[in-house]
Amino acid sequence: MISVRLPKELEESLEELAEYTHKTKTDIVKEAVTQYIIDTKSKLSPYEIGKDLFGQHASGVVNRSTTYKTRIKENLGEKFNR
Repeated sequence: MISVRLPKELEESLEELAEYTHKTKTDIVKEAVTQYIIDTKSKLSPYEIGKDLFGQHASGVVNRSTTYKTRIKENLGEKFNR
């Protein structure tokens, strides 16, 4: 549970909106926070979205990205030199 203090003008606007829409102030605040979270997440970069997943399934080979050309040449050599 959370309590929030609002400036008087904002609380009055919230009360007016609640009366107009026949919703509770709590429901309106929940909808607003939910929409804010959705909007904020949609602005994240692909890196920010996946950063907690990076490195989770590593091969254990620390120089894997720098030796890929050598590995490809070796694999091709093995394939065609049978």
